[in-house]
Amino acid sequence: MKNRTLIAHAALVLFAQAFAQQAHAQAADSTVAGSVKDSAGKPVKNANVVLQNANGAPVAEAKTDAIGHFSVAHVPPGTYAVAVAAAGYSSATSIATTSAGTDASVTLALNKSDAIDVQINAKRLDQARNGLQPETGSSVYRFSQTDIDTLPAGQNTPLNQILLQAPGVASDSYGQLHVRGDHANLQYRINGVIIPEPISGFGQSLDSRIIDQMNFLTGALPAQYGYRTAGIVDIRTKTGDTGNGGTLDVFGGSHQTIKTSGDVFGSQGPFSYYFSGSVGENNLGIENPSSSASAIHDHTRQGDAFGMMSYIINPLTRVSLIFGTTSNQFEIPNTAGLPTAFTLNGNTNFDSSKLNETQSELNQFAVVALQGTNGGALDYQVALFTRYSRTQFNPDPVGDLLYNGVAASDFHSDTANGVQVDTTYRLNEKHTLRAGIFFQQEHAVFNNDLNVFPADDDGNQLSDQPINIPNSSSKTGYLYSAYVQDEWKLTDKLTINYGLRYDKMDEYVSNSQLSPRIGLVYTLTPSTTVHAGYSRYFTPPAFELVSGSDIARYAGTTAQTSSQNDPVKPERSHYFDLGVTQRLSSALTVGIDAYYKKSTDLLDEGQFGTALIFTPFNYETGRDYGVEFTANYKQDNVSAYMNLAFSRAQGKNINSAQFNFGPDELVFISNHYVFLDHDQRVTASFGGAYQLGATVFTFDGIVGSGLRSGFANTDRLPVYTQVNLGVIHHFNFSEPLIGKFDARLLLVNAFNRVYELRDGSGIGVGAPQYGPHLAVYAGLTKHF
Repeated sequence: MKNRTLIAHAALVLFAQAFAQQAHAQAADSTVAGSVKDSAGKPVKNANVVLQNANGAPVAEAKTDAIGHFSVAHVPPGTYAVAVAAAGYSSATSIATTSAGTDASVTLALNKSDAIDVQINAKRLDQARNGLQPETGSSVYRFSQTDIDTLPAGQNTPLNQILLQAPGVASDSYGQLHVRGDHANLQYRINGVIIPEPISGFGQSLDSRIIDQMNFLTGALPAQYGYRTAGIVDIRTKTGDTGNGGTLDVFGGSHQTIKTSGDVFGSQGPFSYYFSGSVGENNLGIENPSSSASAIHDHTRQGDAFGMMSYIINPLTRVSLIFGTTSNQFEIPNTAGLPTAFTLNGNTNFDSSKLNETQSELNQFAVVALQGTNGGALDYQVALFTRYSRTQFNPDPVGDLLYNGVAASDFHSDTANGVQVDTTYRLNEKHTLRAGIFFQQEHAVFNNDLNVFPADDDGNQLSDQPINIPNSSSKTGYLYSAYVQDEWKLTDKLTINYGLRYDKMDEYVSNSQLSPRIGLVYTLTPSTTVHAGYSRYFTPPAFELVSGSDIARYAGTTAQTSSQNDPVKPERSHYFDLGVTQRLSSALTVGIDAYYKKSTDLLDEGQFGTALIFTPFNYETGRDYGVEFTANYKQDNVSAYMNLAFSRAQGKNINSAQFNFGPDELVFISNHYVFLDHDQRVTASFGGAYQLGATVFTFDGIVGSGLRSGFANTDRLPVYTQVNLGVIHHFNFSEPLIGKFDARLLLVNAFNRVYELRDGSGIGVGAPQYGPHLAVYAGLTKHF
């Protein structure tokens, strides 16, 4: 009992001593308190306050309340740094010294951070601009900057080859693309503004390097989109809104390829900029007309530049200037061993491998856009645009006469100017109204200077002395359009977009059309989405390609043609689309999409002269239909995609520009539906990437069942496959002079499956082309 009493007494003494020590410590501790205000003296709430000791280590944290006040209790005596940070403000620091039982008080003033404000305003305006372009009811395939960087050639991948990785896109000669059975008919937009199309040529008018995000829309499009409707290539460019930097890229390899590219971006207060450019050359500018590994006379020099500058006038308004230029020169490749067909000055001998035909292309554009929002219901963008495009074909003055009986110096130029206005008004939670107008004036010039031989009615040469026939013409044309539509959210699961579009053309012919559009998106389940749509389309022919030349002046020469030349008309069509997207897991999404298009005056294009410039013509009726399957997989460091498309594209009875065709073809086509020259029964694309640490292994590929060939396109070419392989390594050295850079190595047509894309036969096909042989390229990209 006595022992228990002693133990209890000792415990009581120890407890009393501990309590006294704690009370002494609390008496010695202090409180650091204060207030945080902005430069105008207003309190800053929810600011983060960190107390740091003499070593810079944080010892306590607090938040400011609604009146900007904070308090940190139980602070041991000492000197502390009080660091304050708040969203939208630059940080601030003050010194607080405490002693035993004495509190410290500080007041901090935060200045507004212009950089953060600019970023917030730029993002708000980007969202408003993107909201001007609906996608309801259409099929959308998206490419991010990361997706492009991961391709084997990265940002050195030409834009047309990036689009080949989308479903339903078929490859053709001279870099052409065909989407869902249409001949070209693609519309390009940069930051929501339509970029007028250039004269058709071999080079790409836009560099993949400028892309931050690219959406590819097909199917039944909303009323926003007109004129070129097979596919909408909607590019959102890189900007300098998020900081300063740039890259320098060197790329080269097979076919004596060397290309140097770079870009720079940044911002200064409300002003931001992005500039890029590239220059390069190689010996495979155009597809090889033979199956040999190296093309003859196929050198090209290409260069481009792009710029985007924007200035935020106020938090709700921004003005932007976008401009670009592309200049390309091409040698036209030759085929050795061809026999001559005509006689010049008593001579019939000429080595076809020595032909010297060339073509130069220039494309320039500029856009000034005023874009803004009222921060609530209304968004708008008003854009003024201009574009100048020029193509010059230079013949071999001797060789072309000996082989073709015609040596044509062909110059085309086209200047387009116009205005585009798009607005969005959110009426309420259920209805979003959109409306806009578009106007474009074009002026085209054609100078076609021909040297030809006199000939009889059957085309037989009458003299070996050529004569010259100059032929020049010009034309000014106009396009007008207006649209209005309503995006109606009937339920949380169902959204319908319906509207009307009016289009009018006043060019070589005058026509107009009022086109209804309707599309819907229905979320059947959290993982299943259905879209469907109907669109009435009005598609004018490419004005810069429709020449008003007088073909009668070629009568009695080796350039004579039939006299029938009805004007090329706009295509009118009904388009139906239905698709389902199913998310099978968090990593895998699949989809299926079916479409049907019925056309009157179906537009197509062909190469009919010696110059490699395309000429439009119409089929009286046409039909396109097909189905597409897509699959996308993304899990951790593995990604993959696959697209498979089945399609049919047919036309009947050519009813314009008939002089380009032989009488037997015209008769056959007038009585039969024929496949269009770009029809391809099966088209597939696939690719993927695997990241192992700082190294990425990547591949992509295309498969086609073969384009059409033969008399009236009654035959088709063999199946072809091309697979490209690449490896990318990301280096990050601590040495500032080296820093970050990427190295890549790629194989084009890695399995060397040489294929014939064209054999020179078919409607509107002028020459054979082969796909590339195995080629090796490497590149270095330095990041600043």
